[in-house]
Amino acid sequence: MDGVTLMKLWDDGWQVFLDALDHLSPDDLTRPLTIRGETHTVLEAIQRQVAHYSGHVYQLILLVKTLRGPQWRTLSIARGGSAAYNAALWPPDGTA
Repeated sequence: MDGVTLMKLWDDGWQVFLDALDHLSPDDLTRPLTIRGETHTVLEAIQRQVAHYSGHVYQLILLVKTLRGPQWRTLSIARGGSAAYNAALWPPDGTA
């Protein structure tokens, strides 16, 4: 599967989720529903689902990191780079 096809599937999947959210009213968010025998509000169920998605995103990142090996480039601040990042963000002279 090429990257363009993968991104299309990714975007289509997120669109299903976002479309479902668009159909909710503020009153819907406090309605109860049951997931695996446990009662949640709709808002709690949404939070649960987004947390679940984040686990899968991490699995994908770990897989790609493993496959790329030394060619992997971090998605955030590189290990050991926090001090330099913070110094650039908040320089002592206050120019940021």
